[in-house]
Amino acid sequence: QVQLVESGGGLVHSGGSLRLSCAASISHFDLYTMAWYRQAPGNGRELVAHITAFSAVKYADSVKDRFTISRDNVENTVYLQMSSLKPEDTAVYYCKAERDQYIYWGQGTQVTVSP
Repeated sequence: QVQLVESGGGLVHSGGSLRLSCAASISHFDLYTMAWYRQAPGNGRELVAHITAFSAVKYADSVKDRFTISRDNVENTVYLQMSSLKPEDTAVYYCKAERDQYIYWGQGTQVTVSP
């Protein structure tokens, strides 16, 4: 059974940093595009960053130059290093794995940035 388990969320002051991890119990992890999404209260889920099987990356404009996505295909884990955090980054962060018609989501981890 496929599982995506996020960790690393928490409360941080504005300007601080956090590193999110998503451990995937999934066969052929290296073939999946992995992504981080976030959802703030009252908002829809939005793409934060993704990394393809070839390690091509894409970021939302709002996080460019502050967040870095990376993957470890040995540990089956994707990371999101978040720096210079702002209160508007407060949201539940979700991990997503996608390959062809297969899409899996994690349960999310809360990130709260205080002013």
